[in-house]
Amino acid sequence: MKDNKLHIILLGRRNSGKSSLINALTGQDISIVSDVAGTTTDLVKRSYEIPDFASVIFIDTAGIDDTGALGQMRVEKTRNAISQADIALLVITDNQFGEYEKELAERFKKLETPFLIIHNKRDEMPLQTSLKDDLSKTYNCPVIDFSTREDNTTAILEALKSVWNKDNTPKSLIGDLLSPGDIVLLITPIDSEAPAGRLILPQVQMIRDILDNHCTSIVLQPEEITPFLEKTGIRPRVAIADSQVFKKVAAIIPPEIPLTSFSIVLARHKGNFPAYLNGTPKIEELREGDRILMLESCSHHVSCEDIGRHKIPRWLQEHTGKNFQFDFIAGLDAITRPITDYAMVIQCGGCMITGKQLKNRLQPAIDAGIPVSNYGMTIAYLHGIFKRAIEIFK
Repeated sequence: MKDNKLHIILLGRRNSGKSSLINALTGQDISIVSDVAGTTTDLVKRSYEIPDFASVIFIDTAGIDDTGALGQMRVEKTRNAISQADIALLVITDNQFGEYEKELAERFKKLETPFLIIHNKRDEMPLQTSLKDDLSKTYNCPVIDFSTREDNTTAILEALKSVWNKDNTPKSLIGDLLSPGDIVLLITPIDSEAPAGRLILPQVQMIRDILDNHCTSIVLQPEEITPFLEKTGIRPRVAIADSQVFKKVAAIIPPEIPLTSFSIVLARHKGNFPAYLNGTPKIEELREGDRILMLESCSHHVSCEDIGRHKIPRWLQEHTGKNFQFDFIAGLDAITRPITDYAMVIQCGGCMITGKQLKNRLQPAIDAGIPVSNYGMTIAYLHGIFKRAIEIFK
């Protein structure tokens, strides 16, 4: 699944050999290699399987020292990509570790992103022992002297494994709430927002997670719930619904059966759940004309039934009796306004991005004291079922 892939970003100055290194790591000619500085002008991504470690996505970037108007745009894109990474490879050459490298290393530390320092092209100039010792001591990270012409990548791959904390690996979505043999009811409406011929990613992830925990999933549309419960007499361990039918489903599912949503499960799994819990009730403190930021982790066609673009904004304004301004940002596009322009930030479930990416996406708002919420938690609050929707997680 997409959210299980580790994103490994390569950063450094122009002509430091980042592209050659990514080709060596994957054993494929993915990035264009040239002696001309600045050959890589945009992000290049490649999926790869590292045996006994993880499925990863390597991200090649433009040189952090790029110049000119276009160069600065590329540098800004590179800087924005750092927050998307789970691990970083800082590539240097010629024993050069200056302000560019120090700034990157400090950014990694601030984001709590584990990193390696790779001194590349050692066949042209070996790494000085004094610099290696100094970098190892200062940043407490592996420092590797390397040549794409002479060395295999074993040392780098082993170092990647050593810096990655297994505790960061995404755990089960709801495994801690289940016992083998439990039945989980999944309510998945089929409407114009449902992709033709398939389920959306959170629903697929949930089914897989239930199977992994040796439990049974039963998938229904909302109108099938009552006949199913009456005919079978089954009382599921928990019911999980699509957020947009939360209000309808809450009126159908008996109160003794725990009820939550796919989005809230994802919020707990990879988001800052305490921040969501504290931020969601702040809806009551919104004022007329406030600006609200809606963050979507994927790009998709927008219809009149779109949950983030239309339904939540409408429900917010109906609930509060106030008018708000809304900004919508899809994928991992940069937030262009100062975060302090917003009175609230509401993030989707985040099924298409990693936990690290989601955390870094929301952290500036949390640091600034701006309330944050999640689609599912916002909807539950607006429909008066917030307490019920989070009860099972207590």
